[in-house]
Amino acid sequence: MSEASPGAMGDQGGIRWSAADVLSVMRIPLAAAFLLVTHNGWRLAIVAAAAVTDLLDGPVARWRGSSPYGLILDPIADKLFMAAAVGVVAFSGALEPYEIVGVLLRDIVATVAFAATFFSQQPRAIPARWSGKAVTVAQILTLVAFLLNSPYLRPIAWATTVIAVFSIVDYLLAAPRAQRRVGR
Repeated sequence: MSEASPGAMGDQGGIRWSAADVLSVMRIPLAAAFLLVTHNGWRLAIVAAAAVTDLLDGPVARWRGSSPYGLILDPIADKLFMAAAVGVVAFSGALEPYEIVGVLLRDIVATVAFAATFFSQQPRAIPARWSGKAVTVAQILTLVAFLLNSPYLRPIAWATTVIAVFSIVDYLLAAPRAQRRVGR
């Protein structure tokens, strides 16, 4: 561990990984596993593991320190996992395509917004907000409802969409004063 980065896990070719980065990156193989596993019991365990790593990476970053990569790794891992998991829901036909878009709406908008700032050569990240956490919880509940074949899947998906719209507005209002340059 270096003094400049108390949470550094390794220094491979100049890349310093923090414990929080490792937790975030764990969601990428979990996304692949969700696609490959067909038993819903195992998929529930994968969703639980992804939720735990997502819940812990922020507190671990604050406790052990973070790396400049966390601002990029965490949202990428989040979006890859959610896209893979909701992709399974989409291919099952359990929800209509517009409902799938609603469940992923916050992630779609966040990805487009980040891409726009990236291509403007001024990539920025907005620190996590409670409304974003609420969307994540709603998305996880949508996945659990799907995996349990719940009759409440559609209402939960619609509630997730409403929370996502609220979160988008919340982030848009917070963006002008809360942006941080990525990689600085």
